[in-house]
Amino acid sequence: MIKDYKNHLIRKESTVKDALGMLDKLAADAIIFVVDGESRLLGSLTDGDVRRGLLKGRGIEESVLYFIQPNPKSVNKADYSLSEIIKLREQHFKVIPVLDVDERIINVINFRYQKSYLPLDALVMAGGRGSRLRPMTDTVPKPLLKVGDKAIIDHNIDRLRSFGIDDFHISVRYLGEQLEDHYNQRALNGTKVNFIWEEEALGTLGAASLIDSFHHDYVLVTNSDILTTLDYEDFFLDFLAKDADMSVATIPYQVDVPYAVMETKDHQIIDFLEKPTYTYYSNGGIYIVKRELLGGIPKNSFFNATDLMEQLIKDGGRLISYPIRQYWLDIGKPLDFEKAQSDIKHLDL
Repeated sequence: MIKDYKNHLIRKESTVKDALGMLDKLAADAIIFVVDGESRLLGSLTDGDVRRGLLKGRGIEESVLYFIQPNPKSVNKADYSLSEIIKLREQHFKVIPVLDVDERIINVINFRYQKSYLPLDALVMAGGRGSRLRPMTDTVPKPLLKVGDKAIIDHNIDRLRSFGIDDFHISVRYLGEQLEDHYNQRALNGTKVNFIWEEEALGTLGAASLIDSFHHDYVLVTNSDILTTLDYEDFFLDFLAKDADMSVATIPYQVDVPYAVMETKDHQIIDFLEKPTYTYYSNGGIYIVKRELLGGIPKNSFFNATDLMEQLIKDGGRLISYPIRQYWLDIGKPLDFEKAQSDIKHLDL
């Protein structure tokens, strides 16, 4: 579980005695960041820093400012890359403050609870009626139906948060007030949630036209009724490595032909395969898109992700497939919902 980042912040007026109490509570995460009244980062403090200060003759009733390390590692929210995050992780930094343009701490990365810190916005499509799951969805929107002890949408958002995504846009329409209430009551600890209201159904990507601004150059778009253990960092690394405009997470689907398949030319058999297996790839409902492409979506118009895919193919853009090798389930029908209840007991989400 991602902890409240403010547990790592201490005001510059505090004493070392105050800091020791905080460090003791943080246990394995024992590092705190000293901030001024505007939450601007002044330095970091660990048990080792306290010991060194005491050995120099400082006392525990003195200001933490006499003990801090003045230039701790940090991440600039407005300008960082995934390669920077991976390097920090490989160098075994565990707890890293995230700063805004004014050097105020707005979040803290903790690699004990987070797998990464992806420079992505997330657009979660949660406005559908869920007709195939009636009567369950007559009074509750499908994303809030529980799988195990959590709502379907919470499984998705919490997994995305575990990869460090903390800028969310959730499109809502049917019973959207319940989704707003749900997230107003959740403590999301540094995560921002922006609700996008669709007056009419806008398809699987039309809601993107209603978002005034994104925080990052890339946007992950996902349906809210999917259960998956997809590695989102690898998904994004593949997108970057292939210099894609849009990547579609796809589901490998195998077809076994029980007979020999003949290859013919002008009615002449030139080759054959004995009982071949063919692999096809289906749309998994999860995408990464360059932000500028979303600017071309017509405002307040019905527009599907497949419309953008068709446009990219037509224009010669770089549209790629990312086959999902992990667990994936689209919770669309009652049988899918039953399967999800069984599968969730064994999934590491």
